[in-house]
Amino acid sequence: MLWIALVDRTGSGLWAAVSVLYFTYVTGLSVAQVGTLAAVSGAIGIAGAPLGGRIADRLPLTRVLISLQILRALASLALLTTDNYALLLAFSAVGSFGDRAANVLTKLYATRVSGPDRVRYQAVTRTVANAGWALGGLTAAAALTIGTTTAYQWLLTGDALSFVAAALLTVRCAEPPSPARTIATSKDPAPTTRPANPWRDRGYLAYVATETVLCLDDAVFKVGLPLWIAHSDQAPHGLAPLLMVLNNLMVVALQVPLARFGATTAAARSLLLPLSAAFALGGVAMALSATGGAFTATLFLTTSAVAFTVAEMLHATVSWELSVALAPGTAQGAYLGVHGLAQSAQRSIGPLAVTAAIATGPLGWTAFGATIAVTCVFQHHLVRDPLSRTALSVPPVTVSEH
Repeated sequence: MLWIALVDRTGSGLWAAVSVLYFTYVTGLSVAQVGTLAAVSGAIGIAGAPLGGRIADRLPLTRVLISLQILRALASLALLTTDNYALLLAFSAVGSFGDRAANVLTKLYATRVSGPDRVRYQAVTRTVANAGWALGGLTAAAALTIGTTTAYQWLLTGDALSFVAAALLTVRCAEPPSPARTIATSKDPAPTTRPANPWRDRGYLAYVATETVLCLDDAVFKVGLPLWIAHSDQAPHGLAPLLMVLNNLMVVALQVPLARFGATTAAARSLLLPLSAAFALGGVAMALSATGGAFTATLFLTTSAVAFTVAEMLHATVSWELSVALAPGTAQGAYLGVHGLAQSAQRSIGPLAVTAAIATGPLGWTAFGATIAVTCVFQHHLVRDPLSRTALSVPPVTVSEH
């Protein structure tokens, strides 16, 4: 599964770096059309997380994951076949749906096979995935020096081939034991209770709502920092890509060491307090970057990037552990699918939130960091009673019949 993460993210890095350029220069879309395509396909992709998780509770996980990888490959290859806007929109939406569903199922697989080591497994997976993103991005950057239509098409083809390779690797993975799927015989009594439904679990839905806010750090690096620097009179414009590199290097170097501080459910919950401080510091540092010259701007922007990266790593550990600990074992797929809505929703909300902070100025960035910090404290209180009732700090042992 780690090899799958590396191959998958390397391919995604190839496409993410050039998707806007491909739609602009190869298929001839306008800025408004590209923006609409990204927004609509992202909105449709939101459905991938809950549907993928629900299906995985009923069918063999590896087979569903293989099907989704093939779907993603076909969607990517289909983009090469047309410059019709309606078809490009449809193919992008299918790819987005497959991407969000595959992400949830990969997490579900890891949860089922890693047991009490799931936090460390998650940290290693994030490290490998970030290395893949970097490798794909560097390859795309090299290809962009050519700048031809053929170069763009080969990058998209490489993305599609990475999904095919991931599907072939998944074939080699054993099906993990699942408490949600059992073999019934005619002698077994009919089940008297229905599986837990996350859509009726108000506590879990409230937790997912807070997760949507905590996921906003993703928009800081993708939209907030580059735009803030681009519209700054003091900050060097070349600083933006350097801060992205800094973010990537920190995750690769520190995600695994930091994961040890959230190795249990109780420890993960406790990390919400330092996570709150990291978000607050990131927002204040962004605000202070507008108070001086080039040196001051560079210093505080770098401080903000470090703070938000630390927040990203801490939140990844906390989110992984709590989302699993709060989900009943018999409906893990459905629950984790609903949890995946947080990341999907922030893809739409995040750009709006950071652009609002930029438009408001330093006060806006302070409010941005403070809002997420307060949400961390609220989530710390929100999950206390459910975790104490279910006592899920020690994962249940599932006996496989294989």
